[in-house]
Amino acid sequence: MKEVCCKETYYVDQKGSEAVKDFGRILYKLILESPKNGADLVFLCIGSDRVTGDSLGPLIGHKLSSHPHRGTWIYGTLEHPVHALNLEDTANFISYAHPDAIIIAIDASLGTKKHQGFMTLGHGPLYPGAGVQKKLKAVGDIFITGIINVSGALDYLVLQTTRLSTVMNMADCITNGVLHACKKYTANRTSASSSESEYTIVEKNPTYMIYSAES
Repeated sequence: MKEVCCKETYYVDQKGSEAVKDFGRILYKLILESPKNGADLVFLCIGSDRVTGDSLGPLIGHKLSSHPHRGTWIYGTLEHPVHALNLEDTANFISYAHPDAIIIAIDASLGTKKHQGFMTLGHGPLYPGAGVQKKLKAVGDIFITGIINVSGALDYLVLQTTRLSTVMNMADCITNGVLHACKKYTANRTSASSSESEYTIVEKNPTYMIYSAES
């Protein structure tokens, strides 16, 4: 198992043989430790599909929206991404629509060479855009990042030239880990009911759509 906890930030090596299970176990642990344990889950997947390295969040949102879990909400997909231009409005809407939910923010990041290919997660907000010197609204109760490349002098160019296969592999790993955690969390919340429903679009907005399982 290749997993390290540093200052309450967990690092999971995507190439580890048990990466998905380790990631899912840690995420489940973080959810249970949240003061909001028992509430709905909101996954805020941040990024733009117009930049390869920044498309990690929308890819994960796209994948998650195909897997129903009761009481789970997805913001940010390939069709309706959440990015710098609409992040604040989306975050404000989430606060209004899901005031008690556990918000799990997901984004791509750049890091050191030794941590390239690692997934990080922990308690606290995510600071999107920090890796490319952008000051955006901090969001989330739990953060997830995928370190898709090495930070350097021209970080935006690094994001543009990151290989799609690298981002896709990271998105698959994080998505499967999230689903692993959601399955356990949902089972605890809905142990009295074994029915599972399909995702439907329940709200619309000019810049994004919200996906959730039916009640």
